[in-house]
Amino acid sequence: MRDLKISLITVVHNAENTITSCIDSVIRQNFKNVEHIIIDGGSTDGTVQLIEKYRHYLSHFVSEPDKGIYDAMNKGIRLATGHIVGMLNADDFFADENVLSTVAAAFEKNNADILYGDLDYINKKGRAVRKWRSGEFKRRNFNFGWMPPHPTFYCKRDLFEKFGLYSLDYGTAADYELMVRFLYVNKLAVFYIKKVLVKMKLGGKSNKTYSNRIKGLLFDLKAMRDNHIKRPVIALIVKPIRKVNQYF
Repeated sequence: MRDLKISLITVVHNAENTITSCIDSVIRQNFKNVEHIIIDGGSTDGTVQLIEKYRHYLSHFVSEPDKGIYDAMNKGIRLATGHIVGMLNADDFFADENVLSTVAAAFEKNNADILYGDLDYINKKGRAVRKWRSGEFKRRNFNFGWMPPHPTFYCKRDLFEKFGLYSLDYGTAADYELMVRFLYVNKLAVFYIKKVLVKMKLGGKSNKTYSNRIKGLLFDLKAMRDNHIKRPVIALIVKPIRKVNQYF
């Protein structure tokens, strides 16, 4: 794809302590054909004011109430004009300045519809306390609770037109459901970048409370069943167990 363009979508709500590091990591990328879209859910802290300082770096900035993170992502996708679409959450930042050039080169050199990489979870001191090493893609691994880290997931924009956006029917598992739908159900061509692409600050809406985690597991189960994962209950049990080795 000549003159490849990447649309990068950042969804944010009340993230005044992290949004600047997110935006700065995009600005520092040595790949410049980037369309950065920020969708704010009507923040009530200083988030909007901070984003406005970067307004000239952004292709689109929308601030309005929404139906949650995945509704906001869908808004961003509808605005996107790039060949490739990826997500960078407000609490996340790129691991180095070469991430997007690596992503672009991988799409250009490989006949892939989708790619993903590795991710580090970091603490307040910036130390990696959990390392998500995705491994090479094997479709059957979805039957054993596997998934790639969503912040490292990039795909051709037209896939959303063909196979749909994030479904709000799956709550906090909407990203998981979309990746299962794209990778497992539709058997699209996939490439794995063996490199840490994103660093994620610890936390997350689906994991903040025990009740939220239970709801998240039930949404996972619904996504598995609706997308015909074999033995979904077993896959659901194995899914959190697979995370254990990320701490070593």
